[in-house]
Amino acid sequence: MDLSLPVMLGWEVTNIIKSNEKTTSIPVIALSANAMEEHKQRALLAGVNDYDTKPVDLVRLLAKIELTLKDS
Repeated sequence: MDLSLPVMLGWEVTNIIKSNEKTTSIPVIALSANAMEEHKQRALLAGVNDYDTKPVDLVRLLAKIELTLKDS
């Protein structure tokens, strides 16, 4: 989930996904070009399963996806 979506911020979308009982179990990994701790904390409070920064390190992201899917 990109945290800088054009219409709604990614943590707002995540909050909607996680607050709906039909979609709450969908895993979400946040991606952000902004590496500020505040952005990470906001995403985690919204319910993301993990967080990574751009530019994306593909190996690291795939490891996070694998771990997130195992935990789901």
